[in-house]
Amino acid sequence: MKVLVSDALGDAGIQLFRETEGIDVDVKTGLTPQSLKETIGDYDALVIRSATRVTEEILAAGTKLKVVGRAGIGLDNVDIPAATKRGVVVMNTPTGNVVTTAEHAIAMMMALTRNIPQGTLSLKAGRWDKKKLQGREVFNKTLGVVGFGKIGSIVADRAKGLRMQVVVYDPFVAPEQIEKSGFESVTLDELYRRSDYISIHVPKLKETTGLLNKAAFEKMKDGVMIMNCARGGIVHENDLQAAIQSGKVAGAALDVFEIEPPGACRLFELDRIICTPHLGASTQEAQANVAVAVARQIIDYLVNGTIVNAVNVPSVTGDLLRKIGPYMAVGDRMGCLQAQLAGGPVRAVTIEYTGDFKGMDMAPVSTAILKGLLTPMVKHAVNFVNAPVVASEMGIKIIESTTSEAEDYTHLITLRVTTDAGENLVAGTIIGRSDLKVVKINNFRLELVPEGHILLIFNQDRPGAIGGIGTTLGRHNINIGRMYVGQEKDGDLNIIFLQTDTPVPPDVLDDLRSAEMISSVTSLEL
Repeated sequence: MKVLVSDALGDAGIQLFRETEGIDVDVKTGLTPQSLKETIGDYDALVIRSATRVTEEILAAGTKLKVVGRAGIGLDNVDIPAATKRGVVVMNTPTGNVVTTAEHAIAMMMALTRNIPQGTLSLKAGRWDKKKLQGREVFNKTLGVVGFGKIGSIVADRAKGLRMQVVVYDPFVAPEQIEKSGFESVTLDELYRRSDYISIHVPKLKETTGLLNKAAFEKMKDGVMIMNCARGGIVHENDLQAAIQSGKVAGAALDVFEIEPPGACRLFELDRIICTPHLGASTQEAQANVAVAVARQIIDYLVNGTIVNAVNVPSVTGDLLRKIGPYMAVGDRMGCLQAQLAGGPVRAVTIEYTGDFKGMDMAPVSTAILKGLLTPMVKHAVNFVNAPVVASEMGIKIIESTTSEAEDYTHLITLRVTTDAGENLVAGTIIGRSDLKVVKINNFRLELVPEGHILLIFNQDRPGAIGGIGTTLGRHNINIGRMYVGQEKDGDLNIIFLQTDTPVPPDVLDDLRSAEMISSVTSLEL
């Protein structure tokens, strides 16, 4: 079996491949997309980091391809749905570089605070800017950590060792879980108001893109310092520039950028910006860790069929996967839908299997549900292997039950998710052999195909309401693919699910919300 390594990988990983009988490895870095397309058809496995883009076109050309392994955590450069459709396993190494990235954030904070880069440059230029480059202590200052995942929690712990006061915001982690770790859980606005330093450790999602923008900076303490070693685009770069020029923000340390490499960037003109070229995971130890981890995972899969840290395939036998695969798929989509309906940290998840599930091991389905629920919250840090562990770490209580008493459907999966804001119910089933359907959302009955760009609309059950929605979307050249309408039991509201060919922009959502008979509009991605 042949393995292609298309990005720089630590020697320890390459050596593992070479020492494994039956595995031939080729290292070809710097391939153009066209060259990779022409080459990939000869290989069973592809090892990447962040440079190689594994598109649907590349996957189509990889006729022998069985697995893509990422030496690192982020998978923004892999078309995971396309890989899943083609039966290609996608793996990452989610723990190999968390300490390194956390340490880099602390290093950036200290360098920013004590003007270390500026001092180095001034000395090399023949100046002695001792008074000009006076810094400050971090002792007893308040660090606001946005995101309490593996990296954010390590940053908080290291900051506590520096005798800083640490406050944490994470809408998906129960406050008592944060407090149990020895930190104070606060709202995002309170974090902005109290923090002397703010360090970002959230994935880049639709909800977090531009999270630190003009409105956020206005809520912050004068003289705050910002560190971003997570993903570019979470900090709005133009708004950050304005905040530094106005004096609101005293300085920023950036390891990531909206465009990478950023080329000519106006932020670089500011003395109070220090930056590194995405070095968060770049230490000898981290690169060795992820290289060895990805090599072991791919070898184990190619030689033994064992799947570790896959983001799109569970660790089950082929026979069981054929039986329960459709239920795993609908469970994953139900979880993803619940994540976007949730109004706060998830406290409890109740999974009910009703009907003829006799003889089926439903544990992988429950894992798929948890993965679908948690992925929008923590993105690449969750997979089919660790989803139950991640849920436990977030303080989520899991309850499962099975009953053979079927009612409307031969097989029905009901998912109840409890948050601080209340409880939401989503039920789903399989029609025929493999048609996925969501058949109930809270008190509404419907038959929704859970995929694509979806608008969830609550409107008054009056003539003209639905027509007005179609007119508004048509005016903005947005085509409706499917429409599902359900009625509130004993109520006066309709629930409408619209599947559109393209995502609906924020200004169009605002236009819909302003309509007289519309109660609410929520954009969902499934």
